[in-house]
Amino acid sequence: MTILDSFRLDGKVAVVTGASSGLGVGFATALAEAGADVVLVARRADRLAETAAAVEALGRRALAVSGDVVDPQACTDAVARAMEEFGRVDVLVNNAGIGSAVPALREEPDEFRRVVDVNLNGTMWMAQACARVMTPGSTIVNIASVLGLTSVLMPQAAYSASKAAVIALTKDLAQQWTPRKGIRVNAIAPGYFVSEMTDEMGDDAMSRYVVPRTLFGRLGEQGELNPALLFLASEASSYVTGVTLPVDGGMLVS
Repeated sequence: MTILDSFRLDGKVAVVTGASSGLGVGFATALAEAGADVVLVARRADRLAETAAAVEALGRRALAVSGDVVDPQACTDAVARAMEEFGRVDVLVNNAGIGSAVPALREEPDEFRRVVDVNLNGTMWMAQACARVMTPGSTIVNIASVLGLTSVLMPQAAYSASKAAVIALTKDLAQQWTPRKGIRVNAIAPGYFVSEMTDEMGDDAMSRYVVPRTLFGRLGEQGELNPALLFLASEASSYVTGVTLPVDGGMLVS
């Protein structure tokens, strides 16, 4: 196998959650470009059809499954659909996530719980469902956040706490599943990338609080994040497990 071949995913089946919008769409198409068939999971079924069309345009098969990762049964059902269609699951990208930007003194309990439920619990339930059917050599990539490792001058208590927990969960699942099941579990900690989530936060917040924290003086682009995903999802990282890879434009050293 050549260096470049080790990044290929030919013959593999990847599951991507949160695949109806934002970074999840880019992750799904990147995996397809690398040769994987892709199972797309999200709540918004209408948007999943668009992602499926993009995957199929790259010559790969796509299966769209509507479901909410906060429901463990929905995760189990999505994996069952994947097994029925493709007979295997080799890669999981735990991308589904939501955020909030409410000052901590005004954060409502239900709002805080919802962020943690999606970002942390949903990651666990989907990882659990996939690990039950994965074979040795499979990979799980959890999408954490640089806010699980540092902070910016904006209220992000629920989001930051949930993503820090995802990083801790990644380490624990790796120490349980890599020796026993041969499944590697890693995480990516993206900084701020051009996406629907950053669009919702507004240009003023980005220019005042985020851009000055990056060493490049700008937000990241999806194409700068996809290679990190392919590294952790493929045999290129065959001796890597339990790590969190920041792709943050230098926020952690600024």
